[in-house]
Amino acid sequence: MTGFARVRKELQEGELVLSLKSVNHRALDLHFHMPTELDQYEPALRAVLKSHINRGHVQVQVQISNGNTTAAGFNRELLRGWLEAFRAANKEFELDSKPDLNVAFRLPGIMQGCSSPDVPLEPVLIEAVTEAVHLLNAFRDHEGAAIALELAQRRAQIVELAQKMERIRTKATPIFQKRLNERLSELLHGASIDPSRLAHEAAILADRSDISEELVRLKTHAGQLGTLLEATGEKGKKLDFLLQEMNREANTVLSKTGGLGDLGLTITDLALAAKAEIDKIREQSLNLE
Repeated sequence: MTGFARVRKELQEGELVLSLKSVNHRALDLHFHMPTELDQYEPALRAVLKSHINRGHVQVQVQISNGNTTAAGFNRELLRGWLEAFRAANKEFELDSKPDLNVAFRLPGIMQGCSSPDVPLEPVLIEAVTEAVHLLNAFRDHEGAAIALELAQRRAQIVELAQKMERIRTKATPIFQKRLNERLSELLHGASIDPSRLAHEAAILADRSDISEELVRLKTHAGQLGTLLEATGEKGKKLDFLLQEMNREANTVLSKTGGLGDLGLTITDLALAAKAEIDKIREQSLNLE
């Protein structure tokens, strides 16, 4: 969602400069910085931006400069009105103050060149913001393509980690049987053990620590992630939800790896690596609309 664009438009006397700057945000957040005399055009500008941007904190800045370099670059009518009001207040309240230009030049819009009243500004502003938002989206598309490539690589890494955990998981039941047999032998002091009962108990323990379903869902979500990255349109919010589900599966795997000895430690390391990739994807997904 990060990007920048600037458009310049020639006016009858001067120049209009409109710039857009966007950064990450969960929703569309528009902020306008422009002369007060242009406030009336904000709804029209806002409508154009909403039709082209779905998410992001977007700063809209508009400046109008007077092209006449020989004359003072200030709004003469605004200054004249301020001076008349100053003198009227002086006379009415019997004051002996003098106007301060340092104060006057800080008035909103005083340093902006003013277009002729008969020159409509709205068409120029609409044209400028339309061009700027297309440039901004082109910039964002370029950045998004690079991010999507990185996310696809991390997604593939998650699938590979899940496959490694699956291969290790198949060795869990024999290990449980061996550990259970050793433990029961200690408790029974060498008494015979029913092999079928031993297998049953080992199966119960293995089922409680079985991570096959979590791994299947993790790989399924990773596949959905790949499809989403290749799709067009808004995807940021969908990515956020999908990554929450993937993180939940990884956490469940971690909660079930106790009691597997070295194999459990290996699965733990792999699950932590998968969580790290998920977190990195989530961090980068904030840049996607």
